[in-house]
Amino acid sequence: MQNAAPVVNCAGRSRTLRLAFLSAVTSLVAAFATAAAPIPVYNIYRAEDGFTNFAISMAIVTYSVGAGIGLLVLGRLSNHLGRRLAAILSLGLLLLGCVLLLNVHVVSTLLAGRILMGVGTGLASSTLTSYIVDAAPAKPQWLASVASSQGPMLGLAVGAIESGALVQFGPLPRDVIYLVCIGFLSLSAALITLSPETANPTPGAWRSMLPKISVPARVRHLLPVAAAVFLATWAIGAFYQAFVPTLVEEQLHTHSPLILGLVFAAYMAPSVLGAPIGGRFPSDVAQRIGMITFLAGVIGVIAAVGVGRLTLFVFATVIAGAGQGIAISASTRGLLEGSTLAERAPIFSAVYLLCYSGATFPSLISGELSKAYSLPQIALGYGGLALIAALFTIAVARNPHFEARASDNIADVHGTRDVLR
Repeated sequence: MQNAAPVVNCAGRSRTLRLAFLSAVTSLVAAFATAAAPIPVYNIYRAEDGFTNFAISMAIVTYSVGAGIGLLVLGRLSNHLGRRLAAILSLGLLLLGCVLLLNVHVVSTLLAGRILMGVGTGLASSTLTSYIVDAAPAKPQWLASVASSQGPMLGLAVGAIESGALVQFGPLPRDVIYLVCIGFLSLSAALITLSPETANPTPGAWRSMLPKISVPARVRHLLPVAAAVFLATWAIGAFYQAFVPTLVEEQLHTHSPLILGLVFAAYMAPSVLGAPIGGRFPSDVAQRIGMITFLAGVIGVIAAVGVGRLTLFVFATVIAGAGQGIAISASTRGLLEGSTLAERAPIFSAVYLLCYSGATFPSLISGELSKAYSLPQIALGYGGLALIAALFTIAVARNPHFEARASDNIADVHGTRDVLR
């Protein structure tokens, strides 16, 4: 009888961790689905309110700046408040952004709503991904990195398709998607509330809000290639948000919001499928495979824009999306190698800061260039960025230093499980 209690306790901890993992994944998907919700609505803003390509690009920039603020200022907050409270705060900010976007008729309202969504998504990026890694099952080993890196991609795909369908077929096309997002965000907050905490609250929350990014020394040699991967893939994602609504309408000759949502999802959804493929290879090999595939897809996208073929555009988009999934998950896996509980939030803050930088700066530049250059010319510029990132990855990609892994992983396993004792 003395040996029975630990077995029951371990089983109980396993069940509660499973609930935490599922709640965190669901919330991460809901957060990024909300972030993608306005994309099919942008053409309505253009048609009914006179918003320009530059204004829409600034909405992407504003969102990315807000996400950067959320990461830099709030990225380590979950280490001090606990994962659950920080996660609920992030979902609350996203919900407030949805409330603002229910009444968009001027650009300033769109920008205000998007910056709130950005801050919420930035906080969610570090908090929920850390929560996922804390609570993920030990096997399969790639599950934590795939769920944390590809949850956002799945959410963006789901949000774009859902929004496109509701805009085209639902009532109140300007508003109904935001009401649906409010419902899912509320449900996600309830699930988080019912889940166990994996990071004991500690003092120093205000001090943690001083901007600071840290990556463990043992994986810093991986940062240049990871940065190239994150910057290039998220830059293309921002291109799809800012310019593909107009591109699909003007160059590919379709006005369907659902088709627009499906085109954006065609870039994001294959990323989720490509990620487990990358888990079968060492991280440097997976990075090279991913970026070569990504580049091939981007070249196909540019060709499709040149000849005006929607089917080729979608097919090439799927190829690029699968490639980014392989490359992003491999880069994340390398940076997480041997990470401890306290290191995860800062690592994910660094990862997503790079990602949102990739979305922000090219969007800012291309938004200005859209006043003088055509969309096919802008697409060619993004292709050049993809080419540079792919060549750099092929030449420089490396693996983590494995000699430090065993001791770090043992300490991490004990640290994660001890939290729930």
